[in-house]
Amino acid sequence: MSDEQWFWCLRHERVEPLEGCPAKDRMGPYPDQATAARALEIAHERTERLDREDEEWEWGPQK
Repeated sequence: MSDEQWFWCLRHERVEPLEGCPAKDRMGPYPDQATAARALEIAHERTERLDREDEEWEWGPQK
């Protein structure tokens, strides 16, 4: 397992290593560059999943 960490820079819209922009401007860490490149997609998927879970918690399973 690598100790490398990769980040998605929101300011520059690109993958950066640990020595990049300040933490306030990026998402991560991610284990590799490919995963960091998917940061926005991953965040979107997680948000959708949590929205569904919240709705099910509030209203019960929808059929």
